[in-house]
Amino acid sequence: MKLHNDTDWASYAKITDALKHRRKGATVADVVTATALPLNTVKELVPRAADEYSARLEVTSSGEILYSFPQGFTSRYRGFKVGLQKFTRKFIKGAGIAAAWLFKAWIAIMLVGYFALFMLIALAALVLSMAASSSNSNNRSRGGGLYLSSGILNFIIRIWFYSELTKSVDRRYYGDIQSGRSRPKGRPLYKAIFSFVFGETDPNREAGTAEKKAVIAYIQANRGVISLPEYMALTGQSPAEAEAGIMACCSEFGGSPEATDDGTILYRFDELLKRQDRTDRSFAGASAPLRKLKKFSVNEKKMNTWFGIINSVNLLFGGYFLYQSTATRIVEDAATGDLIVQASAAYSYLYKVAYVLFTAITDNPLPILTVGLGVVPLAFSILFWLIPALRFNREKNENEDIKLGNLRKTGFQKIWSMIRGIRNRDIDSAIPECRPKKLIAAQNKIIKEMGSYSMPEVEVNGEGETLYHFNELEREKAALAKYRAAINPGDSDLGKIVFDSGK
Repeated sequence: MKLHNDTDWASYAKITDALKHRRKGATVADVVTATALPLNTVKELVPRAADEYSARLEVTSSGEILYSFPQGFTSRYRGFKVGLQKFTRKFIKGAGIAAAWLFKAWIAIMLVGYFALFMLIALAALVLSMAASSSNSNNRSRGGGLYLSSGILNFIIRIWFYSELTKSVDRRYYGDIQSGRSRPKGRPLYKAIFSFVFGETDPNREAGTAEKKAVIAYIQANRGVISLPEYMALTGQSPAEAEAGIMACCSEFGGSPEATDDGTILYRFDELLKRQDRTDRSFAGASAPLRKLKKFSVNEKKMNTWFGIINSVNLLFGGYFLYQSTATRIVEDAATGDLIVQASAAYSYLYKVAYVLFTAITDNPLPILTVGLGVVPLAFSILFWLIPALRFNREKNENEDIKLGNLRKTGFQKIWSMIRGIRNRDIDSAIPECRPKKLIAAQNKIIKEMGSYSMPEVEVNGEGETLYHFNELEREKAALAKYRAAINPGDSDLGKIVFDSGK
């Protein structure tokens, strides 16, 4: 079986998974309901799945085909070529996962590794400085190195004893250990660091599919018909967005716009009704799952604080070594021919110690100190701060958009159900995901958006509140109910089996 690209393979995997859970029989409409894939895609790929997994085909009197797998779900394709193709797909997927893991591990190594390296250099400087100060306590340069290094050692001790990153046993779980209960496994360090920098997986990555499934389920629960206001309540889209969205649904799921006798426009999807599974999967009323707010990080605040402290140390050391490298000269002793380090900046003793340590690797460590201990950790530390800062601002705005979209869903649903006497405060919800920061402005916007689709009558009551009466929407709702009532549910019945490939 040949599929053209990764999208085809992804769609095919969704279809085969849907068929696995419907072995007693499924129509194309059943698969569309389960996957929210376009109708034409399902019509193209379901026969391929039926061929690969040796489906039993049953044709009903209405002309629909039922695909079932009473003998199990085992591919009939064998051979080296098929095996190689499957191995290649799994290998590419695994390579992507491995690359992502390595990238996360690299960030952790950079953060913790540079911190450990700087601390070791500082510790070496402390030891040498203490030895030197015992023989010459008046050496100001070395005294400065002693002061700096002593502070760094004190910082290392604090990190070691108090950091959540290095404690082997959390005090909160002492009682669990004494009582014989095992301690809950902690989150890997590389994942925690990655969460701080790049955040978590988008919680709404499947939200578009979930909304499509909600629309399909609503259509199937309402005799194959949906109106634009109902679609708006399901998706949280503005009228302009909803018009484009519902036409896209018509293209994907075989729908078509129709007009009632009084000119009301609605959208009919007869092909979605031709299903074996008649279970109603719609939500109560014209509603759909709300989108979730994005979290900056799932780490504890203390954990992120330590990441910030460690990165600040790397930033300071990186800047220190880069500055010292630019102020350092390597000259040759006229008498001996040895290379001599000349530096005039404060705390140059620490830099000289690092220079001596790296002479074990190369005769001229200056490039290593400049790039390896200066440019690289400095650039990494800046990005380590910059990326979360930019992400925080972006996600803050995205969360406000999510809240507005969720409030639209509940607001449009409230307007569609009440029709008359709508007040601004009726467009509200106690759910945090539905409460934008500027709630009153959002409430006004939602009423105006519905008003751009159906102009309301405005009234001010005795309490000074503005009431909106969507009379045209009421007329549309009545016409829609009349149209649905005229549809015979039996028209979508599959009928009796007239052909069975298993007999």
